Amino acid sequence: MKLSKNIESTAKKILQEEANAILRVSELIDDSFISCIEHLLHQEGRVVFTGIGKSAIIAQKLVATFNSTGTPALFMHAADAIHGDLGMIQKGDSVICISKSGDTPEIKVLVPLIKRLGVTLIAMVSNLDSYLGQQADFRLHALAEKEADILNLAPTTSTTVALALGDAVAICLLEARGFSAQDFAKYHPGGALGKRLYLKVADIYPSHEFPQIGPNASIKDAIHEISSKRLGATAVVDGDNLLGIITDGDVRRMLENHSDWSKLTIQDMMNTHPKTINSNEFATEALATMQSKNITQLVVLENQKAVGFVHLHDLLKEGIV
Repeated sequence: MKLSKNIESTAKKILQEEANAILRVSELIDDSFISCIEHLLHQEGRVVFTGIGKSAIIAQKLVATFNSTGTPALFMHAADAIHGDLGMIQKGDSVICISKSGDTPEIKVLVPLIKRLGVTLIAMVSNLDSYLGQQADFRLHALAEKEADILNLAPTTSTTVALALGDAVAICLLEARGFSAQDFAKYHPGGALGKRLYLKVADIYPSHEFPQIGPNASIKDAIHEISSKRLGATAVVDGDNLLGIITDGDVRRMLENHSDWSKLTIQDMMNTHPKTINSNEFATEALATMQSKNITQLVVLENQKAVGFVHLHDLLKEGIV
């Protein structure tokens, strides 16, 4: 029991210390941060992230974040830079160098080489008085007074702060550019996230045959159409006009409420106010409508003409749900 209590206490302490460090950094956002954002917003080139050790890992994550939110970025390891990778830096680029101390040997070798290329150097550093802090054109103050471990050695708080500050830069650029969900989808076309942002009803409904019957069809025809097309419903149409819908639930209710249904007609069964969705709506809108109405299918319309169905199972298969 004592061991588990110690573990719980330590975990809470570490999380609180790192959270407090991020809050302290938020209080350091000032005009110099704004100037840095404005520079990145209007530069012609890319953002090149670099660092050594754990800072290099944070740099790689931030490259992914920047690229996915509309700011072209790439990673250059600080140690590899002096062995040829400096060639990836182009005119108009900005280099963001991540380092807690700002005084590591690799950084001291790299900084003059970057300055010689004539590109903008941005320091993401805890110690503003360090060599990196003094040489940079812009400084992002990633203050980390103490690491979270008891030895004050393992990069913990410092990497958390750098990551959070880098995210803040990326999102400030995103908002300044008016980056939209549709823009985001361009960079995330795969997986459930991308599909939620770009998949439309028109991309889904053509995969099914369209269950439909005329207003003068028999109830037997309606049941056959529902069963054979396997969407749990059939539309009732008269030419281009959607008259209603009959679901398998309507069939069950008919059997429950009528001992003799030989004289019943399609008009006696169908719902004359079917729930519909336009084919150019996003699939997520179809899901929201199904959830709010507690139904499993919608009639799809194009130019006010019924053209098919979209079913909840379609959305499940696509990973929208």
